[in-house]
Amino acid sequence: MMDDEVNTTGPGAPRDCNETLRELDVFLDGELSDDQQAAIRHHLDGCMDCLGAFDFHAELKTVVAQKCQNDDMPPGLLAKIELCFGTDFDGDGQVG
Repeated sequence: MMDDEVNTTGPGAPRDCNETLRELDVFLDGELSDDQQAAIRHHLDGCMDCLGAFDFHAELKTVVAQKCQNDDMPPGLLAKIELCFGTDFDGDGQVG
């Protein structure tokens, strides 16, 4: 079960699913230390639930980034999407 699963092996501190999921966006942006990245990779290797969430977030970031470059968005739409996901999709350093 995902909520209380704890991964106690591998590099860095033990990671549980909630901690891993909270840091997926920062991980995808490459903003973690090498040890933190290794710990998340190790957790994803052993947890199919978190790996599925990772795949979803990675694909979502890719699609939104492509849409932001190719299509005009209605004013304020990207800010609303960023607020929903707590993620800076347009790379301006701000969420919203």
